[in-house]
Amino acid sequence: MGQLARTMLIILLPLILAPLAGCGKKGPLIPPEALAPAAVSDLKLAQKGEFFQLFWSRPAKEEGGGPLRALAGFRIFKREVLPPAEDCEACPDAYRLLKAVDLDYLQEVRRSGDLFFYNDNDVRLGKTYQYKAVAVKKDGTPSRESNRARRTKVEPPLPPVLQAASTPTGINLEFVAIPFPEGGAIQGYNIYRWRAGEAVPINPLNDRPVTGNTFEDLRLARGTVYTYAVRTVASVAGESVESVPSNEVSGALTTPD
Repeated sequence: MGQLARTMLIILLPLILAPLAGCGKKGPLIPPEALAPAAVSDLKLAQKGEFFQLFWSRPAKEEGGGPLRALAGFRIFKREVLPPAEDCEACPDAYRLLKAVDLDYLQEVRRSGDLFFYNDNDVRLGKTYQYKAVAVKKDGTPSRESNRARRTKVEPPLPPVLQAASTPTGINLEFVAIPFPEGGAIQGYNIYRWRAGEAVPINPLNDRPVTGNTFEDLRLARGTVYTYAVRTVASVAGESVESVPSNEVSGALTTPD
């Protein structure tokens, strides 16, 4: 081999071998759908007075099991369920977009940890509605559709009449029930408490409905004024339903004698 040929081989050999260095074992290819958000699996629905409250949790993973990053928000869809002979969930115009939820701007949506809450006020007595949700990443990648949540709007129970009495150790609430119409049964009461400048809380103070007509709140800070409202909880057509809020009352710990 001539000197020129050897020189050219020395120059070209690294260029020839470089592509081969990358021909070893590669990792498995990740299908695009594995990078989509996991579907919302816990969409739920409650009737609170005259509106439906939807709530669901943020998925933590992608479809492929990896951690979910860059979640942009959710799209909530709604349809009215028609009589069996007319109903068609699979029809392209069955659902309409009810709410586009932007995590950076939660307009009309409230958040508690990883739980999100949205109130649908456009529901009519005796009508049945069904909802579904889709999670969306910031690059526009959507998840699969969530579970369906369905409910029929019923006549809610009436709220109680609320009274409050302050003591040095707590605030005593008394609620007078208003008779419930036929077709339902009162299960108890949910108590909501907040301070000046705060929004009415999403969740009540009590873990389960209070079955008596009194409640003593002892978890209070001295010098703070608290406001309360109570909702009646009743079973109607096999579903738990809350009333609209009662009248509001306020109180604070009194000075010990």
